Amino acid sequence: MDNLRDIAHRIRQQTFETICNGGGGHIPASLSIVEILTVLYYGGCLNVDPENPSDPNRDRFILSKGHACVSLYAALAMKGFFDAEELHKFGKRGSILGGHPDMRKVPGIEASTGALGHGLPFGIGVAMAAKLNRASYKVFVLIGDGECQEGSIWEAAMSAPQFKLDNLVVIVDYNKMQAMDFLDNIIPLEPLVDKWKAFNWEVIEADGHDMEKLIEIFNSTPKVTGKPTLIIAHTIKGKGVSFMENVPIWHFRMPNETEMKTAKIELGLI
Repeated sequence: MDNLRDIAHRIRQQTFETICNGGGGHIPASLSIVEILTVLYYGGCLNVDPENPSDPNRDRFILSKGHACVSLYAALAMKGFFDAEELHKFGKRGSILGGHPDMRKVPGIEASTGALGHGLPFGIGVAMAAKLNRASYKVFVLIGDGECQEGSIWEAAMSAPQFKLDNLVVIVDYNKMQAMDFLDNIIPLEPLVDKWKAFNWEVIEADGHDMEKLIEIFNSTPKVTGKPTLIIAHTIKGKGVSFMENVPIWHFRMPNETEMKTAKIELGLI
């Protein structure tokens, strides 16, 4: 766990630096999913090989909330999917790393996402392909809580149990915020657990920053044969930077020089 905490810390540092160097990006949305990514890629929960990123037997991870891609870029680079020097080119002309992930350019990216509501339907198709081909890989899809207001999410949620996709694990990054406000001020999601259960999913709640618990949950899926799994991960948007945590205005805002220095001190960058 000490090693995983160190990796999560470095991913959080790299995420902040990459976005700041690129001149724009979604810092808080990227920081809220760091522990989830750390557990998947470094906690033995995701069967992937950076030396063979197209292995047909690999597990698939799909980041449906594509605007949080920089933390995924950092995790993939540290894992060896591509040269870490590419992170310094983020957002620049000619870079393979854009504000949303492109599966045609970036090794390790399983789906080009950005327009919300698309990643889960895509992931269901991938999970169905595994069933039809009698393949053993799992499909993990991370969606945003604000994204759960998309009709396509609920259409997909109805279909996965129908096809008995117990090889599908969906994670909701439940930081209770979307864009420039709190969910409760826009369209509340509660009772979120009951809604997914009503769609016949196996639902588990967890602290999205508790890596030991996340490892236990990921490694125990599926808990019920024939049912997809939904993990509601309670997270803090902007986790690690005090003045960004749970403050809606920072959704896409960039820090000024003074704020950047404060954040770098808190993240241990200076």
